[in-house]
Amino acid sequence: MRPSVLDPLFAAVTTLDGVGPKVAGLLKTLLIPSGSDAALRVRDLLFHLPSGLVDRRRKAEIVGAPEGEISTLTLRIDRHQAPGRGTSAPYRVFGQDETGEIALTYFRAQAGWMEKLLPVGETMIVSGRVEWFNGRPSMVHPDFVASVEDAGAMPLVEPVYPLTAGLSAKVLRKGIAAALAEVPALPEWIEPGVAAKLQFPPFGDALTRLHGPADALDLDPLGVAWRRLAYDEFLAGQLALALSRQTIKKSKGRRLRGDARIQSRVTSALPFQLTEGQRKAIAEIHEDMADDDRMLRLLQGDVGAGKTVVALMAMAVAAEAGAQSALLAPTEILARQHAATLAPLCEKAGLSLTLLTGRDTGRARADKQDSIASGETDIVVGTHALFQDSVVYRDLGLVVVDEQHRFGVHQRLSLTAKGRAPDLLVMTATPIPRTLVLAAFGDMDVSRLEGKPAGRKPITTVAVPMDRLSEIIDRAGRALAEGDKIYWVCPLVEESEKSDLMAADERHRVLQQFFGDRVGLVHGRMTGDEKDAAMADFKSGRTRIIVATTVIEVGVDVPDASIIVVEHAERFGLAQLHQLRGRVGRGEKASSCVLLYRAPLGEVAKARIAVMRETEDGFRIAEEDLKLRGEGDLLGTKQSGLPGFRIAQTDKHADLLETARDDARLILTTDPDLRSPRGEALRTLLYLFGKDDAIRLLRSG
Repeated sequence: MRPSVLDPLFAAVTTLDGVGPKVAGLLKTLLIPSGSDAALRVRDLLFHLPSGLVDRRRKAEIVGAPEGEISTLTLRIDRHQAPGRGTSAPYRVFGQDETGEIALTYFRAQAGWMEKLLPVGETMIVSGRVEWFNGRPSMVHPDFVASVEDAGAMPLVEPVYPLTAGLSAKVLRKGIAAALAEVPALPEWIEPGVAAKLQFPPFGDALTRLHGPADALDLDPLGVAWRRLAYDEFLAGQLALALSRQTIKKSKGRRLRGDARIQSRVTSALPFQLTEGQRKAIAEIHEDMADDDRMLRLLQGDVGAGKTVVALMAMAVAAEAGAQSALLAPTEILARQHAATLAPLCEKAGLSLTLLTGRDTGRARADKQDSIASGETDIVVGTHALFQDSVVYRDLGLVVVDEQHRFGVHQRLSLTAKGRAPDLLVMTATPIPRTLVLAAFGDMDVSRLEGKPAGRKPITTVAVPMDRLSEIIDRAGRALAEGDKIYWVCPLVEESEKSDLMAADERHRVLQQFFGDRVGLVHGRMTGDEKDAAMADFKSGRTRIIVATTVIEVGVDVPDASIIVVEHAERFGLAQLHQLRGRVGRGEKASSCVLLYRAPLGEVAKARIAVMRETEDGFRIAEEDLKLRGEGDLLGTKQSGLPGFRIAQTDKHADLLETARDDARLILTTDPDLRSPRGEALRTLLYLFGKDDAIRLLRSG
């Protein structure tokens, strides 16, 4: 049951003064992610923090108004300039003081309303952001306009909030003020020593200070009020992860110890020596598996760092201990590829491997399921079909999950429900900055595979503007003549009126005019069979260029592909560009990555491309990516399963995350059922930040 003290914060927003159904609809558009069926609560308004501040204490004259800053001007209104009918030009009102003239610019404004708002000949107080163009000042949509007489009622310092179409700042501020009045006195859930050391104000005081700032310092994400709420959000997340860890660890693990006979056969079957990084990761995993507690480990390795071999060595230990392993991949292409990579090594090591996907039906599927149920199969590779009710294991001891962020954190428990408390090893080829590893995988121990396997060659990365496309096509022709294979990546599947991006279909047609049927195509809208056939043609050499969308981003392995062209590179995130580049550089030949961009480049795109040219270190790239765009969309997809935060900003609040993780683990050591007074307060925190699932874990535990 949700603590009753939270009832006012979980009431519908329509219970607030001034929030009727129409305003509630606009607030829902603003505050609830599209596609979510979550109800809009008073709490959601409180967590919608200001993005800035209007400080009207700075009175200015036009000529001295600083560029891009809020200034308050006293103007005599001179004239109105309404746009001609049928044009999209803005409505302009010109006002002046003793130092010059300024244009007040409004879009889609009605003449009658404008004449009433800013009457010609009157002296008005106008406040807003001043921009200068060609030596002329302008203010777009002033945020405050009043006559000299009425200006006395104007608040001098006011928070500015992100808005949505149709919702005025005044209505939103009124709603937030009403929500603040509902905040009850809540028990303190932060450990007193931590609160004192970090100088945190109480929860209610922090909210009041953020929504009613006295100056810009109150709104600084590095100020104590914002840090207090960021810590609350982190603590709720880390406590939920620690509860999931506690639940997994509670079901007693088993010792999986090997005698090294299968491992040594795997090692001798490898065409290369294990790297130092691989040896270290294997040792950490083996130590976990030999322990009574269940393994819960994340294996982070850059593109091509050799994670699959590390996983195989873990599966070899499980087989030596008489248990089965399941390797779960996010897509069928990747599952088939894992099976193809592992099959020859398994054969030499005497391990039997079964590939099970949603495409297996009838007798063939039944035979595979019998082989898994009888224990004849040591290793099962597949997509989430592996965890359907119809699939029964004789003795599942180890679950390996590839690209966990594609599955979402909440599925961890269900993944391991098939066996007798199997160990869990999660792999990701997406280098995730340390702070985000804590945020998304705070319940797991982490092994980090540094470096690339021996023999991997560096990749030359060049950036070329789109107007030199014909040169790149000529260069591709020469490369094909020398026996190379080429990936050509486009952002969209087909031409869209909304976008000028080159679609994969269209680029495929253009390249076919030059290279005929040597050009293949693969994209996300194809069926599984069509994708497999296209990739098989590319792998075998029937096609030499594969035009693709980002379906080839993760895991596709064609060692003799040595060139990748990424079209509209400026539209991709750094992590995604790095993943794509990792498709080449896997064979004997020197490889190159061509980033085609449309000029002129914005600052962030310029910085991304510069980082790509400077380094191939995925961990450094991930840290740079976090700096360039914050954590919001780090993995190139909003659906990544990594946590999105409402208040906390991982690039600014990273130090708090570790403190929250340590505190969450400590409290569960001393109060595993959260029954103490502080434990009860922490239950309130979990509900407040929407982590109710964790409470259910407490009950089920």
